[in-house]
Amino acid sequence: MATATKIAPISLTPRAVVEVKNIIQEKNVPADYGLRIGVQGGGCSGMSYLLGFDKAKEQDETYDLDGLLLIMDKKHAMYVLGMEVDFQDGLNARGFVFNNPQAKSTCGCGSSFSA
Repeated sequence: MATATKIAPISLTPRAVVEVKNIIQEKNVPADYGLRIGVQGGGCSGMSYLLGFDKAKEQDETYDLDGLLLIMDKKHAMYVLGMEVDFQDGLNARGFVFNNPQAKSTCGCGSSFSA
């Protein structure tokens, strides 16, 4: 089964934590689900971010981030090491923002990058 590790390879800002907890409550996300963060091929720059709720699988690492269960496939850690996930709620934009030091380039949408 998934293993628990103390130090997560990414961080969530306080605004992102509050928003994720709000979504969990509003959408009645089951207690055995956690926030899955990862990457997948595609997007305008070659890779795009995954962000959603899921159950941990055997190949996953799990982390406790401010009371949130974070789930990540072990293979994805190298692409997001040091990444900060923020949440913006302004006049021009609303949503999660990925600040990834591993990204060599990003596209205008902010959810796609190249490594």
